[in-house]
Amino acid sequence: MADQKGTTKKSSRHPLGATPDAEGVNFSIFSYDAKGVELLLFDKPKDLEPTHVIPLDPAVNTTFFFWHIYVSGLRPGAHYAYRVDGPREDSQRKDGQSSLALGHRFNKNKVLIDPYAKGNTNALWDRVAACGPDDNVKTSIRSIVIDAASYDWEGDMPIRRPMRDTIIYELHVGSYTKSPTSGVTHPGTFSGLIEKIPYLKGLGITAVELMPVMDFDDKEVMRVSPADGKPLTNFWGYSTHSFFAPKCAYCVSYEEGSHLRDFRDMVKAFHRAGIEVILDVVFNHTSEGNQDGPTINFKSLDNRIYYHLVPSDKQYYMDYSGCGNTVNCNHPIAEKLIVECLEFWVRDMHVDGFRFDEGSILARDQSGELVPYPPVVWAIELSDVLADTKIFAEAWDAAGAYQVGYFPGYRWAEWNGRYRDDIRRFVKGDPGLVGAVASRIAGSADIYQYSGHLPINSINFVTCHDGFTLNDLVSYDSKHNEANGEANRDGSDNNLSWNCGIEGPTNDQEVENLRRRQIKNFIAIMMVSQGVPMICGGDEVRRTQRGNNNPYCQDNEISWFDWSLAEKNRETFRFCQRMIDFRKRNRALRRREFLEGEQGKPNDRGLIDIVWHGCRLSSPGWDDPHSRALGFTLAGFEQDSDIHVMMNMYWGPLDFELPTVSGRGWYRALDTALLAPSDIADPGAEVAISGNSYLVTARSVVVLVSK
Repeated sequence: MADQKGTTKKSSRHPLGATPDAEGVNFSIFSYDAKGVELLLFDKPKDLEPTHVIPLDPAVNTTFFFWHIYVSGLRPGAHYAYRVDGPREDSQRKDGQSSLALGHRFNKNKVLIDPYAKGNTNALWDRVAACGPDDNVKTSIRSIVIDAASYDWEGDMPIRRPMRDTIIYELHVGSYTKSPTSGVTHPGTFSGLIEKIPYLKGLGITAVELMPVMDFDDKEVMRVSPADGKPLTNFWGYSTHSFFAPKCAYCVSYEEGSHLRDFRDMVKAFHRAGIEVILDVVFNHTSEGNQDGPTINFKSLDNRIYYHLVPSDKQYYMDYSGCGNTVNCNHPIAEKLIVECLEFWVRDMHVDGFRFDEGSILARDQSGELVPYPPVVWAIELSDVLADTKIFAEAWDAAGAYQVGYFPGYRWAEWNGRYRDDIRRFVKGDPGLVGAVASRIAGSADIYQYSGHLPINSINFVTCHDGFTLNDLVSYDSKHNEANGEANRDGSDNNLSWNCGIEGPTNDQEVENLRRRQIKNFIAIMMVSQGVPMICGGDEVRRTQRGNNNPYCQDNEISWFDWSLAEKNRETFRFCQRMIDFRKRNRALRRREFLEGEQGKPNDRGLIDIVWHGCRLSSPGWDDPHSRALGFTLAGFEQDSDIHVMMNMYWGPLDFELPTVSGRGWYRALDTALLAPSDIADPGAEVAISGNSYLVTARSVVVLVSK
């Protein structure tokens, strides 16, 4: 084995990372302020010392601040890392300022992984050792040389399903199959998730949104559990350190470099089932935390390029993320990493879309200010590789930015937090919300239409990973996060929930019936709303987190999917499944453009695209501060069924007038107050309705179709 000096093949600064070919491996990293770089090679993942140390000669191995070297004879499967030296933390400049105060955190004692690595191993990893100043080679993470070109996709390509036809299902790879009840061969892995694809296909969803799968530090111990004394770790993974590498713990043979293969096998299996794969990505901060956090890669590569630092004293970090540091996303080097990362996951891993955690940080310039044309947002928007990729933003951050309806870019969809809040309040019985609820159901035109956006820019959700599950939303008035070890201070207090009369689990059948009905109400409303619906994984079978609305550190039964619920709550599953199918069969629920109302052209029965009602036709009671009832009629075009929806969130039954449809009659598709299987009809088995009105039971939703 030799470095570049002993070979005839010249190294290259592009591409960044470790790139193998038939003769060896090209290594390249970027560091503007580095004064020296060493490449460390390890034969085995648990070697305590490198078998080879190759110094990079600044006169030979640098090109415009890219440090690169070609190592002949090296093969995929080799483990590697770096040491990078530069202005030291304790060094003093002539002007009296320390390098630390200027933002430098170089420390040659620290072993760094490659930001562009396609896989890592963490068997020896000790986070505490990475936080101190001493050498940590014996306890460091190592990167792996992986050949990204070596895989048989068997003709697979991203699905590119239209957004209007998309139904998203959010899940956590680890918790979805980690319970012994899952029955999978490799619990908590990409492979384990493959075994659950028939279940997801049977439910009818069209896309899975995977909580973070880019490599993160799952050995970060937050504290110990007050319940059993076991360590509470970073389970969710919203703290990435390697944006090109699948999470090693989700791979079956990660020490052998199976990262890309395992992830690709999963994507290919989902695509065969017609299900898209969307990744929840976290570019707003990293695992390295603040000045007291570990050194993993970016800190000792180019701290003042990759992070927002306090202007007056750059040894401290600006924290727009609420997680200790903030990535300087609009520095050209950070922008390059983000865009190239996304293009890699689409081009080489066949991912169908991305959801950007705390996406507003992407809209902050290098001074931290929100700007209308942030370079990284527009680079993503305009990338040819990402042109057909779904992109969603969580359009806020922890520093107070709230950009729902204002996020830069034309095709960025947004998690619609206003949809969540308005629908939660309405279903639990808050009065005077019918105007806001109508806006949400109609696609939130009041938020999106003015800027030229469309209904598909609204991701409609009632629950997600962050907060109560749907079962807990109707079972708890207050959060119960004591198991997190923070004295119940963490997590939101504004849950807009209602326990239906009893806090937590109960054997009271009347309360249980009401909770089941409320869950069906939420599902029904979401599936008849314009926009893109998103279900939180497990809501279809009433998964519970025991009232914990922030189980980010709970790698246990609090977070794990209990697969026995699929049988126990099969009625709820069936309702959700049939509601998804109902949405798919009715194009009126998936419009391309915003509804026009009286401005629109009527169908051949004289119905305009939407008419709003209260209990009386065409009288929705927009200004009634006591109203808890809302109805609407959607016109079907091109021989499609018309749809009439009646929602009664009052505590007593209400009689709703029915519109007439020339040449057709009304048939009941669903009534959430009825017991299964009468609660929702199979296609073609809808029940004919006679008369001019329908008595809607307290706290229930009824949907009729015309035939």
